[in-house]
Amino acid sequence: MVEKIRSFMKSISGETFISLSVRNYRLYYIGQIISTSGTFMQTVAQGWLVLQLTNSGTALGIVSALQYLPLLILGPWGGVIADRYNKRRILFFTQSFAGLLALVLGVLVVTGLVQLWMIYILAFCLGLNSVIDNPTRLTFYIELVGPERLRNAVTLYSTLVNVSRVVGPALAAGLIAGVGIGTCFLINGISYFAVVLTLALMKKSEIAVSQPIPRTKGQLVEGIKYIMSTPVIGYPLLVMAILGTFTYEFQITLPLMAKNVLHSDAGGYAYLTAAMGLGASIGGLYFAGRKRGSPSRIGPAVLFFGLAVLVVSLMPDLHLAGLAMAIVGFCSINYSTLGSTTLQLESSPEMRGRVMSFWSASFLGTTTIGGPIIGAFAEIAGARGSLMLGGVAALLAAGIAIVKLKNPNTNQVLAITGAGKK
Repeated sequence: MVEKIRSFMKSISGETFISLSVRNYRLYYIGQIISTSGTFMQTVAQGWLVLQLTNSGTALGIVSALQYLPLLILGPWGGVIADRYNKRRILFFTQSFAGLLALVLGVLVVTGLVQLWMIYILAFCLGLNSVIDNPTRLTFYIELVGPERLRNAVTLYSTLVNVSRVVGPALAAGLIAGVGIGTCFLINGISYFAVVLTLALMKKSEIAVSQPIPRTKGQLVEGIKYIMSTPVIGYPLLVMAILGTFTYEFQITLPLMAKNVLHSDAGGYAYLTAAMGLGASIGGLYFAGRKRGSPSRIGPAVLFFGLAVLVVSLMPDLHLAGLAMAIVGFCSINYSTLGSTTLQLESSPEMRGRVMSFWSASFLGTTTIGGPIIGAFAEIAGARGSLMLGGVAALLAAGIAIVKLKNPNTNQVLAITGAGKK
């Protein structure tokens, strides 16, 4: 045991935080620390607000579906925009608009005017914003840190997201109990402007701006053909589409699990969400220090993720479910950072925005399909059954990845030294 701890501590070396030595990335990271915590605070508050208004898993699924419907339908066009225009300028707009939407929802809740249809509309507007924001953010990292530090930057950001998954829900639980749900949305709205400030403080001369592609017809179709003809890109996207549809529906399954199965309140939901974030944070520190990865490792990573989700579905009480969710988080960050890095390094630079827009559509946009399915399935088979469905789907996705990416159509291994298609 002592030797294992020593090995883990050794893996958390100076290489773990190497991307933070880049000033622009460091600034962006600081802004995200504030903003992402607010985002997860709003996630918990929104889920609990919908349950208070409806006590319906289907309503939760509809909210999620409306938020991610634009990503599913329009997501690829967002990638075209990310390839055409300056990414920093795009982020100025998208981050400001997201903050404004959160403030509007907060005002509606605080004034007692909020109704379910209003939540539906605001969720849909946030989804429209994400169509452009998501592929832009995902492809902005390589401009800040370069290809040699990309996996480290992606992993550190994912670690930050999962630390926020701990901090945000904890703050939400305290605020909901102390001053009410509306405050969560107001604070989140303000937090977005921290990102806007850090973008303004960046040194433009130190950003390796990607050459924008000229506006021509058929660029979306061109991106689709590129993905379909490149197995090392196409199969990871297919795997994520399966996981996004059936497994990454925790915003639906966890509040139902906490309320209806484990007989807890908003604090129990926050605990499960925070436990997943804590596990992912530990995993992020572990995997950020690793320089190498391979597309062939995606399958085993998904396999362990699916098994962990199945374990959660069997847990008899809140505390054990939280421990299992920590394992889910650890396995999830390994898969998500490996998949994202694989796509960015294997993609041609002029295709990167479009490829990552399909990653966003596969990860988030598929919630439009999966959200209502999982919500309705939970009303028939219960929260445990909905988690089991997600776990089984992950095992099937793992099988596809293991078979198809064992010897992918690429001679490249993701040594983070600048390798990748140019």
